[in-house]
Amino acid sequence: MSVQVKQLTKIYGTQKAVDGISFDIPEGAIVGLLGPNGAGKSTTMKILTGFIPQTSGMATVHGLDVEKNSLEIRRLTGYLPESNPLYLDMYVQEYLHYAAGFYEVNDPAKRVKQMLEMTGLGVEQHKKIGQLSKGYRQRVGLAQAMLHDPKVLILDEPTSGLDPNQLVDIRALIKEIGKSKTIILSTHIMQEVEAMCERVLIINKGKLVANDAVAQLQRKVAGGITVQVEFSDAVQQRELRSLSGIQEVRNEQGNQWLVTGDAKTDVRKTLFDYAVRSGKTVLSMSQHENSLEEIFRELTQKP
Repeated sequence: MSVQVKQLTKIYGTQKAVDGISFDIPEGAIVGLLGPNGAGKSTTMKILTGFIPQTSGMATVHGLDVEKNSLEIRRLTGYLPESNPLYLDMYVQEYLHYAAGFYEVNDPAKRVKQMLEMTGLGVEQHKKIGQLSKGYRQRVGLAQAMLHDPKVLILDEPTSGLDPNQLVDIRALIKEIGKSKTIILSTHIMQEVEAMCERVLIINKGKLVANDAVAQLQRKVAGGITVQVEFSDAVQQRELRSLSGIQEVRNEQGNQWLVTGDAKTDVRKTLFDYAVRSGKTVLSMSQHENSLEEIFRELTQKP
């Protein structure tokens, strides 16, 4: 496994920022780390990079304990924090050469050139960082995080504040990087996770409440099949809700409804039978999958 976490806990005073979470991430995976503000995401990432120690539990990166092998872990990981601290008065190429010195990169000129090409910074390399747009500053942060060719890349809100065009560019860059590295990506943009991530970890109040592929989460959260159905005539919600095996009924608009059945019920057959009995016509019916945003709300708003 590329990353392993077992019963990881971090306590600040009387508050448990991270509360006994466990998960494994295989090599070469892109995993989304989600949660409300203050849920413990950034704390988890800081522990994995050796930036802060855990209170208890264990975390390893490529088999190395993050607490016992802090220096080696930093050689294996690249970290782009949410704040993306940069020296704004330095030129792009100058800054990357400066950072390469800290990493003790072999042949720094060659590596800096590779990073400039990979991140599309070649045309901006002779500008001061303070003159760059936020999108290009994020590229500088990514280039710096990858200078030492880390095996694991940890990105905290890498697209925060970017415009739609910048979002597309950075998203494509991260997917390309993910072909050869393990990436842990924290973001509040659900479409980003759906587009890039193979698996999702959701943390709420310091606890891990989900660890699965998006498709699996959709099935687990819904409990059964959810369909979107439109009838020819008006129906009452209580009528649909009273049908055998129906768990949830929600009106979309007019005669359109979202109907969820339990795990044992074929809700499609139930609705067709209801329409026949009541003299109505089903104008359309399609299976509905909960969006990641709906799943996130369901899992993080529970008391």
